[in-house]
Amino acid sequence: MIDNRSSVYDELGVSEAINAAGTKTRIGGTRIRPEAVDAMTRAAESFARISDLQARASETIADATGAEAGYVTTGASAGLTLAAAACLAGHDFSAMARLPDTDEIADEIVIPKVHRNSYDHALRAAGATIVDVGTNDGTLGAVTTDLETWELKEAITEDTAAIGYVARNDLPLEPVVEVAHDHGVPVIVDAAGRLPPKSNLTAFVDAGADLVAFSGGKAVRGPQSTGFVAGRSDLVSSMALQHLDMDAVEGTWDPPASLVDVDSLPGVPRHGIGRGFKVGKEELVGFVRALESYVDEDEAACLKGWDDRARWIGRALDEETALEIAYRNEGDPTAVTRVAVTVDEATVGGSTVDLVGRLRRESPRIFVGDHDVTAGVFTVDPRGLTDDEAEYLVERIVAVAAG
Repeated sequence: MIDNRSSVYDELGVSEAINAAGTKTRIGGTRIRPEAVDAMTRAAESFARISDLQARASETIADATGAEAGYVTTGASAGLTLAAAACLAGHDFSAMARLPDTDEIADEIVIPKVHRNSYDHALRAAGATIVDVGTNDGTLGAVTTDLETWELKEAITEDTAAIGYVARNDLPLEPVVEVAHDHGVPVIVDAAGRLPPKSNLTAFVDAGADLVAFSGGKAVRGPQSTGFVAGRSDLVSSMALQHLDMDAVEGTWDPPASLVDVDSLPGVPRHGIGRGFKVGKEELVGFVRALESYVDEDEAACLKGWDDRARWIGRALDEETALEIAYRNEGDPTAVTRVAVTVDEATVGGSTVDLVGRLRRESPRIFVGDHDVTAGVFTVDPRGLTDDEAEYLVERIVAVAAG
């Protein structure tokens, strides 16, 4: 039981949450690294030019990913919007000023049909038109591939600005990159939640992706409001030009040369479509410290610790006869072990949906993974839990299951 626990949320009259659902933005992602919190506190005490901080962050991202450059955004979704804007407008100031109006410029982003999802909106927000290609027959169980290279080739036209790709295990990236680059088209990869394993920091860049968007508030454990993009320096420069504060006088505008080559530009652009995705000095400093720590972190030790906690939770829940326990990602040394809990709804006297809903309405609220609740299963992700919270979680799940 969590006794005498008090938090800032209590002071605000807001129920605290126990996070057994994973790195979900809607409940705050993960616990930010203490070194990042310390850096943010110190950053709040004085000032720095945001473009200088972005240039410093670009170096850190490049070192971590092997890319030419990088950029910090307000989450991976904002990173996708800025990536799309960079591919649509390049360094054309007139095109930048018109986005999301894309008259007279190539604005199509081709995406495999099986990679279509609600985050398409992030690309469309920049003005992109989505063109999907291939089939979803593989997901329906048909014995076929979801995308043939000839289909991708035929989908690329003079109106194609980029290829979109979601980092999953269904389609290899390298053939997509090869076709795209043969046609002079960049590839944008959505890798928001693809850490761990840490090796994915470099995997998509190594495979030839031109821009890769990651979350900064999940595995990296930076500020929850951050994401980052790694990729080609010219495209990162376009992102910066469409994001930074451009309320500047041409004669005094002097952004970092590593981020923006002023001499190659006709002047100062207008505020870009990304201006609303403002990143503060505190978030930038906190992100840099978090990414540095993530790169240095012993990933195997972290995964082992989460596996131990998941198995402790699983053994404790398995003592309740109405709950059947299994483990997801078991034996995968690069993935987080999760507990899958199948509910005997007849014994519980209610549905799994009801059980999960009751947990969420408690104080503190308890969040477990709910993607499979209609099939009678919920999941427990160990990453957001302390030992005390894990004990409390088990106690409350058992109590609710017992009625």
